[in-house]
Amino acid sequence: PYVKAIAERLSADIDKLKSMKVNTLLIMSNDYHQYPDDSPANMKQFAQRHQISAPYLIDEDQSIAKSFNAVCTPDFFGFNRDGELQYRGRLDDAAMGDAQSRNPELLNAMQLVIDTGSGPQKQTPSMGCSIKWR
Repeated sequence: PYVKAIAERLSADIDKLKSMKVNTLLIMSNDYHQYPDDSPANMKQFAQRHQISAPYLIDEDQSIAKSFNAVCTPDFFGFNRDGELQYRGRLDDAAMGDAQSRNPELLNAMQLVIDTGSGPQKQTPSMGCSIKWR
């Protein structure tokens, strides 16, 4: 139920980001050879099942995750139009709780980036499963 809930919020937020003219990419860096649940075929099914409309990329050699110092899934990174990192945090503050009154931190951060070119001063790190490194 938790994965379904966060996937639904993520899908809705990706749609909102698109309406804000913010591009979104999903990058899966887990070692799917050792963890077949994270295989490209399963990730494609996951994205389809949850109507996630952003491109889903595979970080086969884990170099992208390493270059961003990613530590968990999901881990969110937001950039300004110059490609400068402005947000590294979580999707929202709902965690496993009630998402009805959630603070959509990624959306709010990207709106701030649109308005000012800079992300928020206060950013809460994302929490999730650790990346399955090779």
